[in-house]
Amino acid sequence: MESTIKTTVRAFLARFFSNIEIEDDQDIFDLGFVNSLFAMQLVLFVEKEFDTKIEDDDLNIDNFRSINAITELVERKTSTQTMA
Repeated sequence: MESTIKTTVRAFLARFFSNIEIEDDQDIFDLGFVNSLFAMQLVLFVEKEFDTKIEDDDLNIDNFRSINAITELVERKTSTQTMA
């Protein structure tokens, strides 16, 4: 069963890149879809949509390279918040 997080991230990206189907493991930076402004929008989306705080240590491009990477970041952050 596909995670709700992954579905939500995919839907967010589809709003910006509606004419392109992005695979879950595709590097959106390498594909040329992301500039610095969109990268910040992506961080803000993750914080707001998943009610989590992206810390300085989380601001690693590898955490935002793909749908899978973003999903893993959110899962890590939300499981840490639940345990705290």
